[in-house]
Amino acid sequence: MLDATTLEVHAKAIADIASQVAMRYFRGSLGIEFKQDESPVTQADKAVESEVRRYLRQHFPDHGVFGEEEGQDTGDGRHMWVIDPIDGTRSFLSGHPLFGFLLAHLCDGQTQLGVVTMPALQETFVGVRGKGASLNGKPIQVSDVSRLDEAILYVNEGDKIHRDHAQVFNRLMQAGQTRRFAYDCYPHALLAAGYVDAVVDYDLQPYDYLALHPLIEAAGGVITDWKGHPLTLQSDGAVVSAATPELHAQVLELLAI
Repeated sequence: MLDATTLEVHAKAIADIASQVAMRYFRGSLGIEFKQDESPVTQADKAVESEVRRYLRQHFPDHGVFGEEEGQDTGDGRHMWVIDPIDGTRSFLSGHPLFGFLLAHLCDGQTQLGVVTMPALQETFVGVRGKGASLNGKPIQVSDVSRLDEAILYVNEGDKIHRDHAQVFNRLMQAGQTRRFAYDCYPHALLAAGYVDAVVDYDLQPYDYLALHPLIEAAGGVITDWKGHPLTLQSDGAVVSAATPELHAQVLELLAI
């Protein structure tokens, strides 16, 4: 297993590379394709993942890599880097700055590090198991809110939740002191920094949620699937994060299907 300091040094270097590549394309001329699920892929997605993979091949040639665009290489079977080159491609291609870059490192299936970088905002959130969480190098932690009626609640992918689980959506619309609709990784990062108290998310892939797991836990929060189970490569993509165990338990009650 890599030590925490080494992991963090390489993660920050990778985040810098990803940000620089993404910003070369942001609000520029984009070549856009659509996947079979109709989600857009830009030249920027492919360029970011390519450069990150190049770095990982140079420094960790035996490690596995799982990226959104190029799929999975198993490597040594113990170490795995998980990449979402641009989390929020629809935001990116429409000039909206709330797109991110996500990076996770797993050892023997357990997440050890998570990075959320917001290139257009010049913000990098890092969480390392056993070492805490930071934003641009400064320590961060979750809020101490433990009551749902006092919580700032973000609902990600609300249209999909409404489509598939109308009763859950209706319960969420009655919950929290403040509610906001959003997409992608930034609400979870804001939770790690103490600005948001709970986030409900849905229909995610491993490269969407694995980086969030160590970041939020390192900041003192809780993140699981909607049934309260730990997140793994095999999770179903329904995710809930919260600042405190008490708040997490109350949100889980709303999500019972």
